[in-house]
Amino acid sequence: MFQQLAGLTHRSVPSSGNRIHLVELGAGPLVLLVHGFPESWYSWRHQLPALAAAGYRAVAIDVRGYGRSSEPTATDAYRMLELVEDGVAVVRALGEESAVVVGHDWGATIAAHSALIRPEVFRAVGLLSVPYTPPGGPRPSEVFAAMGGDEEFYVSYFQEPGRAEAEIEPDVRGWLAGFYAALSADTMPASDAPDPHFVSRGATLRDRFPTGRLPAWLGEPELDFYAGEFERTGLTGALNRYRNMDRDWEELADFAGAPITQPALFIGGSLDASTTWLADAIAAYPVTLPGLVSSHVLDGCGHWVQQERPAEVNRLLVSWLEGLTV
Repeated sequence: MFQQLAGLTHRSVPSSGNRIHLVELGAGPLVLLVHGFPESWYSWRHQLPALAAAGYRAVAIDVRGYGRSSEPTATDAYRMLELVEDGVAVVRALGEESAVVVGHDWGATIAAHSALIRPEVFRAVGLLSVPYTPPGGPRPSEVFAAMGGDEEFYVSYFQEPGRAEAEIEPDVRGWLAGFYAALSADTMPASDAPDPHFVSRGATLRDRFPTGRLPAWLGEPELDFYAGEFERTGLTGALNRYRNMDRDWEELADFAGAPITQPALFIGGSLDASTTWLADAIAAYPVTLPGLVSSHVLDGCGHWVQQERPAEVNRLLVSWLEGLTV
């Protein structure tokens, strides 16, 4: 597995007074890869060599607050408008005028908003796991607070600064192992077990995580890498993305209901709650994502699609890219 990482170039580029760490492989049209929570540029380790071999300049970043990128202390430094501009800064620092942006999980939402807000820079967008939902609608905090009845949805649980950190940081490695397993096809809890996306009152999120076995895609070396990154940085920067959802809702009001018109790709997993809960968003793609070229839901796949099914995702991604007008 680690042989796949040979030849990568690591560097940092400036953005809004911060530094964004990136890894790069290959030459040709630029493809910018954006990870989600709780991940790293390393989540794209299988895609970087595949894209480079197909003739693309593949660049994966550590999102602001993660890994070796800057970790601003202000919570509002992690709002969507800042993260979009980080992507623009990376494209410019690499000497390019435009790029294809591909994201997973929160990275998919960042990628979608990058295409929406800066279409002159991001000429096509690929979304993994999390479908595009246009800005607008009810205030997010009110939506999440109404979910779960006597239980608390994980997004609400993450809102209070320090609360989730107190659960995670004493045992980062164990918490990550449980979180990854909870959303992986081969280790997720049975359908009749308590849902790991929710927290019982007075409990913790990890109380519902599976234990004893890692997902097939996650070996001990991979877990060591992720744990080492978060043991060094802590989790506050990553969690601050969740703490800006109401702020994003306010700042993006002018884009309420707006479609993304660039060529698009969607890949989800049939066992991923992001795909099933947001099935209506996928059904709305003819209106919200009219440039959609191809959409795929991988049977029997969980949330970590590009790591659970790397060969399949690589094939779909390269095929889509080859069909784009350079």
